[in-house]
Amino acid sequence: MAKPSKAGPGSDAPALPPLGQRIAIAHDAAFTFVYPHLTAGWQAAGAELCVFSPLADEAPPADADAVYLPGGYPELHAGRLAANRRFLDGLRAAAERVPVYGECGGYMVMGETLEDADGVTHPMAGLLRVRTSFAKRRLHLGYRRATLLADGPLGPAGALLRGHEFHYASTLSRGDDAPLLQATAADGSDLGELGSRRGLALGSFFHLIARG
Repeated sequence: MAKPSKAGPGSDAPALPPLGQRIAIAHDAAFTFVYPHLTAGWQAAGAELCVFSPLADEAPPADADAVYLPGGYPELHAGRLAANRRFLDGLRAAAERVPVYGECGGYMVMGETLEDADGVTHPMAGLLRVRTSFAKRRLHLGYRRATLLADGPLGPAGALLRGHEFHYASTLSRGDDAPLLQATAADGSDLGELGSRRGLALGSFFHLIARG
């Protein structure tokens, strides 16, 4: 994990406030994409980070008060993830008591199903109703500016977030989940509603860079 450091020149404020006091972060070959400035900012703000490996069938630590599933390559390990009952059951149990936030690959694992590049559909955690596919590839690339649509661990409703998308996955269905964000592209074009939220679970393809 990243070492503590300042979030920006001359500032000790984190780019994004910590998701909790003790944050469990998925970290292995399926979950690789974490912005170091975010985790460094969380540590500098006093949060404790603990890692766990979904591929090793590890559940989030029971004493964590937030869970973060970052981006990565779950499509390359979808069958293994789908078979890891300790991880999936532990993630579901965590979502009953603490916020669980997923970005890109993490968002897909939080969904109902993930279709890999060979067209095989794998059941995922089912915390969100989203269904995604790599068999129907389409590049989504660019910086984003987004507004939170409800209060949560990322901030209050109306808070502005900056980030980016870079993925080839397609959303087959978002189900009946409420959207997480209202987003625009770097050129100001409206991207509509992005992401999903259900109970304490929330996520999107949006990689957060900073608040504001």
